[in-house]
Amino acid sequence: MDLHFTAEQEHFRADARAWLTDRLNGRFVTVRGRGGPGDEHELFEERWEWEQELGRERWIGLGWPAEFGGRGASLVEQVIFYEEYARAGGPGRVGIIGEGLLGPTIVHYGDDAQKRRFLPGILDGTEIWCQGYSEPNAGSDLANVATRAERDGDEWVLHGQKVWTSLAHWAHWIFVLARTDRDAPKHKGLSYLLVPMDQPGIEIRPIVQLTGHSEFNETFFDGARTPVDNVVGEVNDGWRVAMGTLAFERGASTLGQNILFQNELAEIIAIAVQNGAARDPLLRQRLADAWIGLEIMRYNALRILSDTRADGELPPAALVTKIYWATWHRNLGKLAMDVLGPEAEIGEGFPYQLGALQRLFLFTRAETIYAGSNQIQRNIIAERALGLPREPRPA
Repeated sequence: MDLHFTAEQEHFRADARAWLTDRLNGRFVTVRGRGGPGDEHELFEERWEWEQELGRERWIGLGWPAEFGGRGASLVEQVIFYEEYARAGGPGRVGIIGEGLLGPTIVHYGDDAQKRRFLPGILDGTEIWCQGYSEPNAGSDLANVATRAERDGDEWVLHGQKVWTSLAHWAHWIFVLARTDRDAPKHKGLSYLLVPMDQPGIEIRPIVQLTGHSEFNETFFDGARTPVDNVVGEVNDGWRVAMGTLAFERGASTLGQNILFQNELAEIIAIAVQNGAARDPLLRQRLADAWIGLEIMRYNALRILSDTRADGELPPAALVTKIYWATWHRNLGKLAMDVLGPEAEIGEGFPYQLGALQRLFLFTRAETIYAGSNQIQRNIIAERALGLPREPRPA
């Protein structure tokens, strides 16, 4: 495992740090550190302008091939940027679904017309995307989706419901996994559709979280339409494309997550020193354990970087990343409340006046479901990393 960065990579780091420091200490100072866990709803217009500033300076699509408007940056350079972004207090990205999920999917599976139409809007930060996968009866069993799309001349007509749709209330487009052949086996009759959000056949219902914000939404399709050419890949081959999208989710931005966690832990330690909680022997041990876990994540990320194949395929160690940091982050949220002590208590009536660490705690209560349940994630690790046979299904 190589723990060192080259001189060229350190030069890239210095450039990224200088640019981020200049912008986030200057005209974008109001969004610095905003839009994180439990704060996603705030300062949207300002954060959208920040997204477009990233696009103007070509910090979006770093790892995309140059022929499609990206910089062709290496995985290491991408991780360096995400580390510096977090260190500088970069705000929560409103374009992250487009850049991190849909963009790479179109690069790999889309046709030339789709690349010309959709990639520029992601790269310049002007078009926001959301993801239409999960449904009330199709979460971990994604192939069970019931949302259907039927051909009507030159258009697909959609009926159904999606849930947990992040950013749907702001998004311009949604990529939808829909059933286009109801007679085919579950995995075979699905297609991957690109659907405009601003139309009469779509209703968005925000899901209010404990923090008072609504990052997630229910999205209902009742006759929504999209051109017939807006299928990524082949009709009824959407499962393959959808799985490709999920693979991109475990890319460079996830590996750069450690710095965000480091910032949160540093704030908790500072409060513990200030309010005397650091003198409690049990809390001291838990703070030390949190730091050890953070170092484990850091070294695992470096190991992943060292072992990543030339074609960008991540090694088995990457499968551990999400389940480990989700569990660690959940424990950090509880530790934050214990360090705050009586200050963590939510007042009578609780109309959402929360501090950053209280929002962190409430957000992390559900974080272990981010990539599916722990059971699903462990089954993936068992099959792909350990080579174990698939878990038998109940009779």
